[in-house]
Amino acid sequence: MTDKKKPLVVVTRKLPDVIETRMMELFDTRLNPDDVPLTSAQMQDAMNIAEVLVPTVTDRIDRALIEAAGPQLRLIASFGTGVDHIDLKAARERGIVVTNTPGVLTEDTADMTMALLLATARRVAEGERLVRSGQWTGWGPTTMLGHRISGKRLGILGMGRIGSALAKRARAFGMSIHYHNRRRVHPELEQELEATYWSSLDQMLARMDIVSINCPHTPATYHLLSERRLKLLRPHCYIVNTSRGEVIDEVALTRMLSKGEIAGAGLDVFEHEPAVNPKLLRLDNVVLLPHMGSATIEGRIDMGEKVVINIKTFTDGHAPPDRVLEALL
Repeated sequence: MTDKKKPLVVVTRKLPDVIETRMMELFDTRLNPDDVPLTSAQMQDAMNIAEVLVPTVTDRIDRALIEAAGPQLRLIASFGTGVDHIDLKAARERGIVVTNTPGVLTEDTADMTMALLLATARRVAEGERLVRSGQWTGWGPTTMLGHRISGKRLGILGMGRIGSALAKRARAFGMSIHYHNRRRVHPELEQELEATYWSSLDQMLARMDIVSINCPHTPATYHLLSERRLKLLRPHCYIVNTSRGEVIDEVALTRMLSKGEIAGAGLDVFEHEPAVNPKLLRLDNVVLLPHMGSATIEGRIDMGEKVVINIKTFTDGHAPPDRVLEALL
């Protein structure tokens, strides 16, 4: 793919106008102006003609689709950081390169995680609903009591870019930082954050006041917070998840929240999204958001620019900067 012919690029969802315009200038681009998710059959049609497919994290690119794709498909340039929606092994076997958009969403997601943490502990959403319902009768000394977060222990599950950015924010709020990670972070970062490393996730969970999920969804992290591990949490503990819903056993979490075995949860992602467990919707001790952790104008444009760079670099005959390798996940 080193000739001057513009590659045929199929984009599965509506992207920011500035990004779509740039793609139209550089590539032979087919857009999705209606922003309606493609059906499996439509996705297959796209993969039968595209040299480059630009899906999003909600597009399931499984083995069947990849194996049936046309021979001209050489690159899947995903618009998003997570790659659990793509069968990477099947893509590698077909010789299809996969890229993503890491790094640009770190600050936005860390901001939202901190916002969810505060909203959950201080009952922000519950208070807002009270005012809107017209049932608020005025200030009272024991009305809508939450918990201060200063001095609390925050356990971060996954100390990558986002986990580290969250830790910096939490330190500014006077929180004590603890973390569990596949690998211990660099000593200088650990010292800067005054972070305590736990090699045992079980031991960390049993001692935290708030737990934040910031690890990717992989086969190894599916239901990492299983019912057994959730039961290790103390009753006053809060859980915040801006990573992937599949990391938590949502049924067990919902049951424990309804029984008061966990104080509350702030969830931006769900195990079967966009479907949300109806029982979660009825709980006052849960803050629910529609997967908007990275939803800033700046962040979406930065993501699109990374997609463009990955496509342009690849079609110019070079290794794209954000190639995803299974061994590094």
